[in-house]
Amino acid sequence: MTAYVLILDDDADVATAAQLLLRRRYDKVATLCDPAGLPALLAQGVPDVVLLDLNFTPGFIDGAEGLALLDLLRSQAQPPAVIAMTAYADVPLAVEALKRGAGDFITKPWDNARLVAAIDQALARRAALRGPTAATPELMGESAAMRELKALIASVAPTEANVMVLGENGVGKELVARAIHALSRRAAGTLLAVDMGALPESTFESELFGHRKGSFTDAKADRAGRFQAARGGSLFLDEIGNMPLAAQAKLLTALERREVTPIGADKPEAIDVRIVSATNLDEARLFDPAVFRPDLLFRLNTIVIRVPPLRERREDIPLLLAHYLNLYALQYDRPVRNVNAAAMDGLLRHDWPGNVRALRHACERAVILGQGAEFSLGDFGLGAGAAALDDGEDFIASPGVAVAASARATINGSVSGSTSGSGSGAIAGDMTLDALEREAIASALAQFNGNISHAAKSLGVSRAALYRKLGKHGI
Repeated sequence: MTAYVLILDDDADVATAAQLLLRRRYDKVATLCDPAGLPALLAQGVPDVVLLDLNFTPGFIDGAEGLALLDLLRSQAQPPAVIAMTAYADVPLAVEALKRGAGDFITKPWDNARLVAAIDQALARRAALRGPTAATPELMGESAAMRELKALIASVAPTEANVMVLGENGVGKELVARAIHALSRRAAGTLLAVDMGALPESTFESELFGHRKGSFTDAKADRAGRFQAARGGSLFLDEIGNMPLAAQAKLLTALERREVTPIGADKPEAIDVRIVSATNLDEARLFDPAVFRPDLLFRLNTIVIRVPPLRERREDIPLLLAHYLNLYALQYDRPVRNVNAAAMDGLLRHDWPGNVRALRHACERAVILGQGAEFSLGDFGLGAGAAALDDGEDFIASPGVAVAASARATINGSVSGSTSGSGSGAIAGDMTLDALEREAIASALAQFNGNISHAAKSLGVSRAALYRKLGKHGI
């Protein structure tokens, strides 16, 4: 992802660990261990996101040094998004950092997925606050699948080749069409979108090719068709797979001759449009001549672009969530909130059959109905079943009594095969002892927002024992 992330922490080992994690995702990740060097660094360029430790001098845990640095960062002309970090889960300090402009608060040791999600959310929030142009979700995502898609669009767009976009409902086929037009030589012209599946066959020719006054009962004036209206630009024929065969024949004739004849006209009119079409039909049906004419398909699919479903690019989900949650928070004047760890896990595991469109609607629902300090899985309208794991294990949105009991037994090394309760059984499943222990620790940390003392108490172990377990599992 194109972003500049600065890690400001006096512990060189911590800063390096974060840098190694983040440099695989963001194009520039820098570290700074001495806060005295911050002004000089800012003079060279302000980062997009700063991970800011709140304590630098050994023995001081009040966060005063970090809060002063936070004030300096927020005073910049274009301030970075700031995520405060501390090894002490001190709620008053967290509140003070948030009051002074920090966008999030992370406790150390952090969860890798939680840290990345926090940075993605901070980047999306920063973009949203810069205005609608910067916040437009045009083909959002930095997964390998999305990078490949964007590269293909960039290669195809400057040509005059007709493009067919394939993909499930909700993947963003129209966004692909708009990106192709925006990067084409026709960008100054019109991009006209037509839902071919919604055009009645009786008015098909009038809508696409136009008509002359008096050519039929309701033709009270001359009217240009979509082909004429898009002259010099691009015509996006959406849901082309829903066209009747008779209408397909008329469209084929227009494309072959590069001209259309308005209803009631004596002479044909030349057309000058680039065709981008789209369908959610699977390719087996698309190549069935009983469904779609092969000669028309040949005219339309000079270049085929396949848009991946969201379940095949799950690493883009945190960025999409951050964008839409902040977008709707601004729209509905609601507080900006983060997604708790358990909910993020469920959202990442969900298959999203409605793709990005469904995720967007779920975010809108969460912003409107969510009441907690953070978003939970229920706020998105997804039950436990919707977030089931691939191996059939039930997803537990928030650890309850049975989970806590199982966690304590696991960490103390005394889990037996006779664990009772649907919650415990669901968690154990076919998991190994180590996997169950890790899950129990992660659930406890999520429940108490990273507070080590509270998590250790709930699990029935000492803080020292929990820290050893954190190191063992790489949490």
